[in-house]
Amino acid sequence: MFCLSKPDPNSIRAFLSSQGLETFSYSEVGTSCNGAPRGYTVDHNRIALGTGSATFELAKNAIRHWKMFEMPWITLCWPAPIEVGATVAVLISHYGFWSLNAARIVYVIDDPQRYGFAYGTLRQHGEIGEERFTVELSGADQSVWYDLYSFSRPNWAARLGYPFARTLQKRFAKESKQSMLKAVGSKLAVND
Repeated sequence: MFCLSKPDPNSIRAFLSSQGLETFSYSEVGTSCNGAPRGYTVDHNRIALGTGSATFELAKNAIRHWKMFEMPWITLCWPAPIEVGATVAVLISHYGFWSLNAARIVYVIDDPQRYGFAYGTLRQHGEIGEERFTVELSGADQSVWYDLYSFSRPNWAARLGYPFARTLQKRFAKESKQSMLKAVGSKLAVND
């Protein structure tokens, strides 16, 4: 949903309420756990957050509290518990207009060395596809990684501004990694 001004909380609540029974905008729901279906653009971004179980716990807590969305041009409406079926809206400030995009959690990963979830786009989203957010505690070196994986293609409206949409996706990935570094208190830098 595109808006010329920032939607007020009541409008956002009404939008989220209308999305409660909405279906996914794609048929391959849940496939980001094993890769991407054909016909989509794939983005995969990873960054080391630090080492050790304490950093892993901080990273898991950051995912639980949606810290990967903490950036000035994005508002998550409203952070839902990380559980299958939870629906959120992502409010994005563009250059002179706003978009409100709905997504629903399709699966949760809660293993001893990996935590996260994936959400899928609903019909009122600018893109079509799925995005996975995970943190991992890796092997013998105890390194902790934030992993952001998505497959997408533009919906009818986003096709008109596809290069702009891709720029926003890349910006989100970079700033999401930075947000996770900040959430765990890491001093590592994000490289493109």
